[in-house]
Amino acid sequence: MIYTVTLSPSIDYVVRFNGTMRFNITNRSDSEEFYFGGKGINVSQVLAELDLNSTAFGFIAGFTGDAIEKGIRNSRIRTDFIRLSEGFTRINIKIKSGGETEINGQGPDIPEAALEELMTKLDGIQDGDTLVLAGSIPKTCPDDVYERMLERVGHKNIMIVVDATKQLLVNSLSKHPFLIKPNRMELSEIFHKEVDGKEDVVKYAGKLQEMGARNVIVSLGRQGALLLDETGGVHTCGTLKQPVISTVGAGDSMVAGFIAGYQKTGDYGYALKLGSACGNATSFLPGLATREKIEEVLAQL
Repeated sequence: MIYTVTLSPSIDYVVRFNGTMRFNITNRSDSEEFYFGGKGINVSQVLAELDLNSTAFGFIAGFTGDAIEKGIRNSRIRTDFIRLSEGFTRINIKIKSGGETEINGQGPDIPEAALEELMTKLDGIQDGDTLVLAGSIPKTCPDDVYERMLERVGHKNIMIVVDATKQLLVNSLSKHPFLIKPNRMELSEIFHKEVDGKEDVVKYAGKLQEMGARNVIVSLGRQGALLLDETGGVHTCGTLKQPVISTVGAGDSMVAGFIAGYQKTGDYGYALKLGSACGNATSFLPGLATREKIEEVLAQL
């Protein structure tokens, strides 16, 4: 079984203006959409498109939490959220008017008792399972919450995937995650060095391996992605030249595709290709990648 953890799920409310949004007056949108997610939940949703079952862990609260639980209902996704008694799951507002402006909500407070309940759920993970920790952590969670979760399952033979930024990611490396996925900017921030060019990317991905990571995917935006695998192999995959509608969830889609590709074939090169296809597919759609779009992109990469 694949388990995904989203500590701070969200409803993304996307508002589109054909013209320019103006401040201090009433603006009328041209269209709006809702998407249910958070990084781990996005991974679960794309895994379902790839015919893989997963269990989604996390915290939900209030009417927005109810909407997320109903909104991601799928025969291949088992939701096992912890319901909080106070607050409500956050809403993120994304305003698209020429560029994109985001207003991300805070979300509910996570009490220590709820965190301990999540730890107890992790005890049910078995050898051979996969655990995906994805996204930022709520401000009321301790900074070492990912480390605590990884320590909880550290004695088990499971595949650990961490898709987080900066110190959250660095702190997880001592637990030897199977896969991490920084982008080039995050790589530069971690090492306080401008990372530019393939040689630099391979060099600093290698440093992350020295710190404990087994496999490192570096997202390169329009230039695709590079994988440094645990055998020292370097794999690259480009992108298709199609209009990008939204990059929200593209990285999560890549993680899902890599997991699916590796579990199905054990081949790192194919895993990166399928991951890239999923990431591309999401960027070409208003929502997350669909099976049809993934297959279309995969055939062209």
